[in-house]
Amino acid sequence: MSERLRLGVNIDHVATVRNARGGDLPDPLRAAKLAEAAGADGITAHLREDRRHISDRDIDGLMTALSVPLNLEMAATKEMQAIALRHKPHAVCLVPERREERTTEGGLEIARDENRLAHFIAPLADAGCRVSIFIAADRPQIEAAARIGASVVELHTGAYCDAHAEGRFSDRDAELERITDMATYADELGLEVHAGHGLTYETVPPIAALPQVRELNIGHFLIGEAIFRGLDPSIREMRRVMDEARGR
Repeated sequence: MSERLRLGVNIDHVATVRNARGGDLPDPLRAAKLAEAAGADGITAHLREDRRHISDRDIDGLMTALSVPLNLEMAATKEMQAIALRHKPHAVCLVPERREERTTEGGLEIARDENRLAHFIAPLADAGCRVSIFIAADRPQIEAAARIGASVVELHTGAYCDAHAEGRFSDRDAELERITDMATYADELGLEVHAGHGLTYETVPPIAALPQVRELNIGHFLIGEAIFRGLDPSIREMRRVMDEARGR
């Protein structure tokens, strides 16, 4: 039987709903605790520079209340580095960030910024944070991640999921083959492999079945599904689908 695949639940969009009206509800911390009870192995939260969803107060609360690891997604800026060093979450995932985007649109470009990023992640690793880089399933980016000292790469599954949703099945299969090959390559380089972005009950199984992938981070779909069936059963169903695909 293969190793159990970890599930990280991203709670950003609970905060998006809260911020659309203002006030304190719905509470992302409550969502995180519900996710924890439903079987999430970790909680992911992206503290954006413009604070459009998750706030500094949310991070304070998550660090205090969670009993599962927090994966803090953030841009590679001095402000975010200082916040991460103050809190010392279990994991820090560096992601690209543009103000005009609705969500993270692609992987971080490492190969053209290796020197800065190597110096950026060194104090985070020294503080005990597991440093991951959110990247496209691309050989030069994986090689660059290994060179700068990252311990984890999270492969962007958005193009694969988009192709499936749009019925472009040959493109979907090509993307899946690329993710499969690059997961193998990253593992061979000694990097821990994660994956995420756009995953649903339909698109998770082929990714979850990859033995090199150790963790999936899923948010938007689960928060949307929770509107119809509740957060607890939505997460439990994702856990079931992942475990079935993994052969557990």
